[in-house]
Amino acid sequence: MLRSGLLAKKLGMTQVYDDAGNHIPVTVLSLEGCQVVASKTMARDGYTSLQLGAGDAKPKRVSKAERERFAKAGVTPKRKCVEFRIAEGNEIEVGATMTADHFVPGQKIDAAGITVGKGFAGAMKRHNFGGLRATHGVSISHRSHGSTGQCQDPGKVFKGKKMAGHMGAVRRTVQNLEVARVDAEKGLVMIKGATPGAKGAWIELRDATKGTKVDDLPLPGKFTMEAPKPKKSAPKKDSKKSASAPAAGFVDAVVLIDGIGPKGEEVLAEAGITKLTQIAAMSAEDIAAIEEKIGKPGVVAKQEWVEQANEMINGEEPRSQVDKDLAKKMRADAAKGEEE
Repeated sequence: MLRSGLLAKKLGMTQVYDDAGNHIPVTVLSLEGCQVVASKTMARDGYTSLQLGAGDAKPKRVSKAERERFAKAGVTPKRKCVEFRIAEGNEIEVGATMTADHFVPGQKIDAAGITVGKGFAGAMKRHNFGGLRATHGVSISHRSHGSTGQCQDPGKVFKGKKMAGHMGAVRRTVQNLEVARVDAEKGLVMIKGATPGAKGAWIELRDATKGTKVDDLPLPGKFTMEAPKPKKSAPKKDSKKSASAPAAGFVDAVVLIDGIGPKGEEVLAEAGITKLTQIAAMSAEDIAAIEEKIGKPGVVAKQEWVEQANEMINGEEPRSQVDKDLAKKMRADAAKGEEE
């Protein structure tokens, strides 16, 4: 039965030893927290599949829609997502964490990934041409591919002619690779031989379509439901603290936020927002209205206005040195005014 594959990150190659003491070259693949982030059903989508995600992505580099989708699935934002077709009955619950013993040693699998990019390559390297003769009038053209056309008829170069050009950086699948070892505790799968891609590349692993089938494969797969819950963002917690008990001595001025230019200050002032506490308390609608007036959608989240405001409310210094000096001067002026 068609079951889900795994999404893994290529760490590199090493060697292991079998029972007879022979060394086996293997490619080491790490699951990097491979989890089920979505599922497709026959009734709703017309086919059955699982979407797996691996690797942790920075939340600020993930769109709001994607963050909400990951949060709904109960997983942290993922760097890479891939869909695997499965047979009905092999569904796995969304949020489950896949384990390396999903594959068994000795099993044949197919590995797909993006090959190493070689840039522009000549015909000898790209297509294994033999090159031109080293004698009889061949001059400074020994590695060229030679003639590419025919006579006057048809008088053109056919499409697909093997010539020099871009080499590598294409999707390739290597079939019938053997699983040498698995380490479920560390989340490692060791594949005998080489797989497509450079170190750090994402590799899709599936049960071999042409290889020898193994009867005792786990169905629908090996996984655990002890998935890490997405961390709640710190700004929300800080905003609650700042609303109840702001740190003593902080300067409550919008100008201390790094990234707010003259246009931003003008728009905020028109909206009656001049303090950090007002920035921290802005709703999504308020932020959207401010960004529309400034003419820069997403600028508040990109430059982290709310996060900076919460940091200063809780006693931290401004992020830029210029704002630090300005805050110091404003505190000194305030203290001088109190003395007078």
